[in-house]
Amino acid sequence: MTLPITTTQTVGPFFHEAWRWASDATAAQPHAADCITVSGIIRDGAGVAINDAVIEAWLPDVAAAEQEQLLPGFRRVPSNDDGVFQIALPRPAIAAAGTPALYVTVFARGLVKHQFSAVFLEDDAGLASSPFLNQVPAARRATLVARRTGPDAYTWDIHMQGEHETVFFDYA
Repeated sequence: MTLPITTTQTVGPFFHEAWRWASDATAAQPHAADCITVSGIIRDGAGVAINDAVIEAWLPDVAAAEQEQLLPGFRRVPSNDDGVFQIALPRPAIAAAGTPALYVTVFARGLVKHQFSAVFLEDDAGLASSPFLNQVPAARRATLVARRTGPDAYTWDIHMQGEHETVFFDYA
């Protein structure tokens, strides 16, 4: 007996192979001299790097400046064999104070449903008064903040479960 695929079908384990043809959204990223990067490692509940995740990011403040791109303001990047991903943001389009620099969707093996998150930059002057961030319990806010690691670089790791689990949102 063959059962139909249902909404509880997981997204994986090989969905990243099928998406390679759909849209190479990594090509839309600006050159390093013109941007900052947010990079990190995506990990499962046991802390093991996920080597076949796909991270999608929406950068609303970038869309107007990227009208020549296939999907303006959109990034889709795979994690590599070590679970590492990297997303570039054009310098002039950094989000307004107190708003996320990136709205993120995570797809990975074993997930029944993709997960939504957001990334703030730690040197954002509006963090303390951010209406978005203030909806999150104070003890969990750090999971949404990318740490500066250099003049043009930030690190933001994604933890799917566990003690350091990233905050994920349900949007209505």
